[in-house]
Amino acid sequence: MAQLASCPRQAISIGSLACLAAVAASPASAQVPVPGSTAPPAAAVTPASPAIPFSRAQADAGARVYAKSCLSCHGARLDDGVALPLAGTAFARKWATPDRTLDDLFFVTRNSMPKNAGGILPVADYVAVIAYILERNGYAAGDVELTADRAQLARLRLQAPPAVAARGPAPDFVRGAGGILPTAVGPAHAELVAGSPSGRDWLTHTRDYAGTRYSPLSQVTSANAGQLRPACVFQVGELSNFQAGPVVRAGVMYLTTLRSTIAIDAASCRQKWRHTWQPQAAEAGHVNRGVTLTNGRVIRGTSDGYLLAIDSDSGRLLWARKIGESTKGETITMPPLAWDSLVFVGPAISENAIRGWIAAHRIDNGERAWRFNIVPAPGEPGSETWKQASDVPLGGGAVWTPLAIDTASELLYVSAANPAPDFPEAIRGGINLYTNSLLAIHLRTGKLAWYEQMVPNDDHDWDLTQVSPLYRSRVGGAMRNLVATAGKDGILRVVDRDSHRRVFETPVTTVDNADAPVTRAGVRACPGVLGGVQWNGPAFHPGTNLLVVPAVDWCATFFLDETVRFIPGQNYLGGRVVTDTASRGWITAVDASTGRVRWRHASPAPVIGAVTATAGGLILGGELTGDFIALDAATGAERYRFNTGGAIGGGVVTYDVSGTQYIAVASGRPSPFWAKSYLGAATVVVFALPRPVHRK
Repeated sequence: MAQLASCPRQAISIGSLACLAAVAASPASAQVPVPGSTAPPAAAVTPASPAIPFSRAQADAGARVYAKSCLSCHGARLDDGVALPLAGTAFARKWATPDRTLDDLFFVTRNSMPKNAGGILPVADYVAVIAYILERNGYAAGDVELTADRAQLARLRLQAPPAVAARGPAPDFVRGAGGILPTAVGPAHAELVAGSPSGRDWLTHTRDYAGTRYSPLSQVTSANAGQLRPACVFQVGELSNFQAGPVVRAGVMYLTTLRSTIAIDAASCRQKWRHTWQPQAAEAGHVNRGVTLTNGRVIRGTSDGYLLAIDSDSGRLLWARKIGESTKGETITMPPLAWDSLVFVGPAISENAIRGWIAAHRIDNGERAWRFNIVPAPGEPGSETWKQASDVPLGGGAVWTPLAIDTASELLYVSAANPAPDFPEAIRGGINLYTNSLLAIHLRTGKLAWYEQMVPNDDHDWDLTQVSPLYRSRVGGAMRNLVATAGKDGILRVVDRDSHRRVFETPVTTVDNADAPVTRAGVRACPGVLGGVQWNGPAFHPGTNLLVVPAVDWCATFFLDETVRFIPGQNYLGGRVVTDTASRGWITAVDASTGRVRWRHASPAPVIGAVTATAGGLILGGELTGDFIALDAATGAERYRFNTGGAIGGGVVTYDVSGTQYIAVASGRPSPFWAKSYLGAATVVVFALPRPVHRK
């Protein structure tokens, strides 16, 4: 693929506190804070002892900097935006802890603000913003100014308000008020294994255990797709990042936001129920990608590290089990996957230096059945591939994208993300197993069957994100069992599931200077940290023997820091990134046997929404421009385009209700990294062909 032309660049820092960790949008009615404002914070923090020094003038200056550089992300009140809160109880849970100092807060703020341009402001502006945050959390200004002196900042800590301090640790288990057993039934294990051969349902995030994203429905075809019309629209009604991949069973659609789980009528878009989780611990993430269905239960993860089971008929909470440590940066963003009596799930975010894992939990109460450590503990197989000094923290190997299951062999396929710290590979040493690897795990025992590492000793944050579809195709004259993998390095790789040998590797976006090591002076490479294949992966179209892949074309310049600093629960990069200002996207159709590119659809913006293949000869997809598109599967020719009013970064699914084929698209601002000018409220738009008019 042709390389992007040289572009002007803007700084980007992947901090989890300040503006980049938020979506660049806020309600149009939000008021800019006025210096000296007495508007109360969401919840006051009791001032620490000794008092934290800052002046009235600094707080007023900080209010002006905040209004210009942070308000659109964190909101006028500091806790009413779509970013992690900077005031109130949630902020106190994260920062008013014994292991966090004001120096840590200053470091994260300086390295992640303003959005996409961390570190460019004068030091005094960052100090002023800290002063403003302190004031809005109940601290009083005085005569002594706050400085950027590290020794001073390291002596100062926030103190938790009484409500937070008295609450104690988050509970390990929450029992639903009506008991832990559902009144709803289905889908049973056999139904999930069958995978809805009629096409009526879309039972998992990627439709079936093999993750094919292929529907046998053919009412909507390449010939009549131009007649599609919106059938109904569901406004989610929350200011939330929206990456949900809906699942559908028996005419009911289930979807998620950060905290809400929602069931709607899949044909009329009328809400049936909504369950909203109240966080029990600090939230470490700001997105959720979906649910799994099994035996009357809707199961999902939360940003504060819980696994929830909800009755699929009523929306009643059955149980909640604490499975992750959000204070260490663990958050559940992926859609879990149920199998028989188990549900499989793992935590994001590698950049927080978590030690990644994948685990099986019991569907009846959430108890853990087994756990496999993706970053091995000392003495475990693979631990010898980490050769860091004893005083260097390490981590990574997060799981934040869909899983797949080979139902015949009962192997669970998992994609493991990058190692941490992200960029200084020399201090990690070795190849860092099992990061950036395809993992095939015996699903009943958690024992590793085999693995294939795609990016050893990664220094570009090139997570492996996809380990599906699992499919069969003819290679060299023989039918073979294959698995498609892809990731942020922009390469589609297909591996034989029996021999474990690679069949082909095909770039699906610009790949340039990928082998050049990152330096302090900076090295430009493609893809950048936001490039390649993200949380939505390939679809398999058996009729044309095509793998169809959405991808991001966005290059960046990578820099190493002079020193590497670790703050528990915060991004642990060891460097920074400057992204090109220009980006675009692709939907690429690749021969599933040979890797040859058959056709390619170009988008003016990154393609992070899902793609779906159908027996009607279509590839369905979505663009950040807000356009839902239908392409001819054989040629890539456009057959339909409709602007949904919001950027598309979520699922595109198709199903049948009472003989009508519907197509549902999750539209709305997907995340801070992809917001830019592509915004929109969280919405599900459902399409269908017009119903015939019967005349007398």
